[in-house]
Amino acid sequence: MGGFSFFPCFGNRSSDDTTPDLDPVLLVSGIGGSILHSRSKTKKFGLETRVWVRILLADLEFRKKVWSVYNPKTGYTESLDEDTELLVPDDDYGLYAIDILDPSPVIKCLHVTDVYHFHAMIDMLVKCGYKKGTTLFGFGYDFRQSNRIDKSMEGLKAKLESAYKASGGRKVNIISHSMGGLLVSCFLSLHNDVFTKYVNKWICIACPFQGAPGCINDSLLTGLQFVDGFESYFFVSRWTMHQLLVACPSIYEMLANPDFNWKKQPLIQVWRKQSKNGETSVELESYGLVESINLFEEALRQNELDFDGKTVALPFNFAILKWASGTRDVLNNSKLPDGVSFYNIYGKSFETPYDVCYGSKTTPIEDLSEICHSLPEYSYVDGDGTVPSESAMADGFDAVERVGVPATHRQVLQDETVFQLIQKWLGLDQKVNKHSKTSRVADASSSMNVSM
Repeated sequence: MGGFSFFPCFGNRSSDDTTPDLDPVLLVSGIGGSILHSRSKTKKFGLETRVWVRILLADLEFRKKVWSVYNPKTGYTESLDEDTELLVPDDDYGLYAIDILDPSPVIKCLHVTDVYHFHAMIDMLVKCGYKKGTTLFGFGYDFRQSNRIDKSMEGLKAKLESAYKASGGRKVNIISHSMGGLLVSCFLSLHNDVFTKYVNKWICIACPFQGAPGCINDSLLTGLQFVDGFESYFFVSRWTMHQLLVACPSIYEMLANPDFNWKKQPLIQVWRKQSKNGETSVELESYGLVESINLFEEALRQNELDFDGKTVALPFNFAILKWASGTRDVLNNSKLPDGVSFYNIYGKSFETPYDVCYGSKTTPIEDLSEICHSLPEYSYVDGDGTVPSESAMADGFDAVERVGVPATHRQVLQDETVFQLIQKWLGLDQKVNKHSKTSRVADASSSMNVSM
């Protein structure tokens, strides 16, 4: 995605007042893809503050309002500031929260595309005749939480019902991105009757159906940086994000599925300093999907942060792991209802982290807690830079089509080939070139020009 460029600040996104003859579309975001606001629980008319995403004072506000701990009694991750609650704004029929993640005027004028999320897709759909509030809706959610938590499930149910009614009783076409596909899959499994009643088609984009091994393993151990280069100084730091992710059920739910038949099981490797009988050696230790749990426990045993003058322990959370295991069972039991069409777009042609290695032969790790203060070396497989193609393709559903598009995990939301496929599958006038005809599995790079 691009950085800074100068374009007109605001485009015309309005549509005419006529009701188009279109089935409604619901856009569902992935992890980090929804605006989050903070609000005081005690002040009745307290102001809401945007805490994700924001460029100015991003790290400070994040630490004050977003850092959280998991409550095993409720299953929810809750802010450390007991007077703070996080909520997702529902303005513009749910589209505001997933459009430009920092919608401040300066960001729009500078066109900082790192925070332009569903923006281009919303524009494309409006130009195709979709009308916000009648045939176009968005669903953002608190992405810290589990993909099967009640609040998200009830919110998605309400959004589907409102889209169905607003369009005059037309069934809804869902377009999900990334982890949003797992949320939809959980809803499909837990509320199959509701899904059957309201959904016509589901277009799934870049979903980590079987996990995202390299990125998620490293997220739990060292954190996550959403942007690189100069722009990273304006975003939440890797370490600050790490302290949140250790307490997020959604992250645990994207660990590699141990029941999936991987072509090669993903590994975590550590160059480890060993001492025996007064002699020192360096060995490369390897941890598979099951053994990695012990590594997480040891590496995060001393993980803690300072909050409001108190020390808060944030070790690897086995209560969350247990919950996430239940979520994996829910996902494994998802079955597509008769009459609902499923389409899968997955990213390809980019090096995607798979195995993760810490330390080196010359600078080995002595205590596993040192991992949390190191940077990884990856081995790579094909994918979108975040999700391996192998995982994104393995949806387990009877897909009408699966198409690989050369695009990164976030670029895929503004890729012209993806837009052409969506228009084709939604039955719009502009058609994709006959690159796949009736094939069940297609490769978009073979006959389309791809906008990177």
